[in-house]
Amino acid sequence: MKREWNSVKRLGLGVAVAALVGAGGMWSVRAADPQPLYRVSSDAVVSETALRAAIDPLFDEADMGDTRALLVMRDGQVIAERYAPGFGPDTKLLSWSIAKSVTAVLVGLMVSDGRLALDSPVPVDAWRQPGDPRGRITLRQLLTMTSGLDHVEDGDPLPAGDTVRMLFTDGAQDMSGFAEAKPLAHAPGSTFSYSTGSTMILTDLMTRMLTNSDDPDARRRAMQMFIDGRLKAPGRLPSLTPEYDAAGTMIGGSIVHMTARDYGRFGELLRRRGRSPTGHQILPEKWIDIMTTPSARNPAYGAHLWLNRESSESALMPGQAPASLFGCVGHNGQYILVSPSQRLTVVRIGMSPHKEQRVAVKTALARLIGLFPG
Repeated sequence: MKREWNSVKRLGLGVAVAALVGAGGMWSVRAADPQPLYRVSSDAVVSETALRAAIDPLFDEADMGDTRALLVMRDGQVIAERYAPGFGPDTKLLSWSIAKSVTAVLVGLMVSDGRLALDSPVPVDAWRQPGDPRGRITLRQLLTMTSGLDHVEDGDPLPAGDTVRMLFTDGAQDMSGFAEAKPLAHAPGSTFSYSTGSTMILTDLMTRMLTNSDDPDARRRAMQMFIDGRLKAPGRLPSLTPEYDAAGTMIGGSIVHMTARDYGRFGELLRRRGRSPTGHQILPEKWIDIMTTPSARNPAYGAHLWLNRESSESALMPGQAPASLFGCVGHNGQYILVSPSQRLTVVRIGMSPHKEQRVAVKTALARLIGLFPG
């Protein structure tokens, strides 16, 4: 059964927060086939036996949590995929923060069109009052999580955090408005602070570049047309399904759905430096360089993309996988991992709520990636 965003909002705080921390992909459309697909190529550069031996531990629920889909692509071809019972190749899986990297690609398209400028102050109405220090925040700072805006990503207790408030409670009717109303906690550009609110500001900016209307339906239509025409169709991502808040703003920081194969194709778009499966240049190569360049305040983060570098705030596996590897990372153990030197994209979608499970998942993924020549 498909669950739309409006039905999620009706769940109420308790259930919504439980979904956030423990039930992630339960919002996905479940496959009907009782026999989950498990397919490994017999003619890949790595033996079928070795691939299965690396994939199987990722489905050990006690150690890894709930792995729902695992996909391995090399040179753009699927060479291995496995699904948990109830899931399959046609299952749309919730992305959580993998959505941030999708948003960054859309921002790149708007920068290449000249609609937005990377190092100019962003045009947010709430920040235009004379003397408002937020008026200095640039697009690059929003992308690199250095805006300086006061945002508590993970609250203690969880419902007190700004992300939960924005997605599920007092900010849910106008998520970007909630984020844009925050004061500065630090000077813009001075501090790395991971923030789903920053991504919501980006999606609002994009929408306002496409329409002057405040009507939610008009805003949704304008953004959806842009996504369909500039990314979904040319990128061969037929399952790409964003969701929108009540104000008509794409929830680009947390809630985008795709099948595992389309998550893989999205990773391949990044690996192929902005080229579609047919070789068409969808996104400028320069924008891929921007996304994969370490930011000044966190070498493990680029522009809405995690990099495999040593850092006190790192989401990948430095030292266990190539330094050139980068990835889109979602809540509690979702990964699109791209290793350009190995011509490899690996997708793991699931839910690993405990830290030790996430560490185990990353170690197992690094072991899988390590099978392939560089």
